[in-house]
Amino acid sequence: MKAAVITISDRASKGIYEDKSGPEIVSILKESVPECEVETLIIPDEREEILAAFRKFSDYDFIFTTGGTGIGPRDFTPEVTQDYCDKELPGISETIRAFSYKETQSAMLSRGYSGIKGNTIIVNFPGSVKAVRLCTKVVGPVMKHAVKMIKGEGHEHKQGKK
Repeated sequence: MKAAVITISDRASKGIYEDKSGPEIVSILKESVPECEVETLIIPDEREEILAAFRKFSDYDFIFTTGGTGIGPRDFTPEVTQDYCDKELPGISETIRAFSYKETQSAMLSRGYSGIKGNTIIVNFPGSVKAVRLCTKVVGPVMKHAVKMIKGEGHEHKQGKK
């Protein structure tokens, strides 16, 4: 399994501050899904840069973004992700927001999107360490099953007797 973690932040991409959210996602993935290979990238809040990053990792199983999901003037990661994806996975984003709201009321302001492009699942996380810690732990347990499903495996349904 392969995952990319893309930090979307003007300031982190310029070295104004250290990205801590991306490394936190990597750390949790390596602990909870040890067979997952993870690559990272830091880019500015620019539509074309986000799309280029998605294309770069288009053969990965997962792309996790951190940053750009709020209501600020340069927060448009969800719109770019939605435009790029073929299908939406609303359950992931809904679950992330529901769990996050238990920790902080500001979670209701997160606009993170989750979707599918080809065989890649893309999930937007907020930009804070606390938020990505929670979000990664929410998504981690379903990653293996999601990869099987998206590849057409694991669709065996048991027939109940009537």
